[in-house]
Amino acid sequence: MFLSALYIYPIKSLGGIAVDEAVVEPKGLRYDRRFMLVEPNGKFITQRSHPIMALIDVRIDGETLLVWHRHYPDDVLTLPLEGPMPDTGETMSVSIWDSKDVPAQTVSVEADAWFSRMLTIPCRLVYMPDSTHRPVDEQYARQDDPVSFADGYPYLLIGQSSLDYLNQRVIAETEPDPMDMARFRPNLVVSGSTPYDEDSWAEFQIGELTFYGVKSCARCVLTTIDPATAQKGREPLRTLATYRQYTHKILFGQNVLPDPSASGALRVGQPINVVVRQEPWLAPPVDLV
Repeated sequence: MFLSALYIYPIKSLGGIAVDEAVVEPKGLRYDRRFMLVEPNGKFITQRSHPIMALIDVRIDGETLLVWHRHYPDDVLTLPLEGPMPDTGETMSVSIWDSKDVPAQTVSVEADAWFSRMLTIPCRLVYMPDSTHRPVDEQYARQDDPVSFADGYPYLLIGQSSLDYLNQRVIAETEPDPMDMARFRPNLVVSGSTPYDEDSWAEFQIGELTFYGVKSCARCVLTTIDPATAQKGREPLRTLATYRQYTHKILFGQNVLPDPSASGALRVGQPINVVVRQEPWLAPPVDLV
């Protein structure tokens, strides 16, 4: 088994970036979901309610983050890749799901105006400074683990074979085109494992770095948005519900925490070694047993 892909999402719910190497940090891969769009009252904004966000792409150029709408490629917003943000230093409290009053730094009036124009709603762009500590759900935390603006956990891992198996099921039932991994927004993609084997990884190593699988990831309607077109459909949730449903949640992928002492970078191609296994929430599909 080996690490076959790495993705970071500098601005929550916008386009991702495939990278060959990424630095591991407690809150997630470096630069991952350190920016977020919010309503004027601080409530987070995602593709769930605004699918058009799927059409906004980002690219890292040195110490700069470039942002553009796919339909307007010449209208490019330029942002500093990391803080402190060069504005008035304004801070505001933002909310992400059950995380309330999370301290964030505003980015710029220009960024707010650009995104408000592209999304046709009033919104603001905020940044998470290093000083902000947003904890993961204490039920699954190991040592007060932090997370960025990601939904709940700093890393999401998916096996390529799990997606391949899902695509076989979807095509057999509805005959659409195969779905791309980008629809599921993982950070870590593994090749060489059997479908859904990642559900049982309690402790594993990628290269020399140790990670812990904490829970299967519950998926939502965001996965039904085609990242190429921003159009909503019924898949993959319709098919996943037939064999990946657990306590009224549809599971796909594994939420992962890094070992607190983990320091270094991940690189595509590194080997993966499972050290400790656990009983998965869901048994493998019958035809895989």
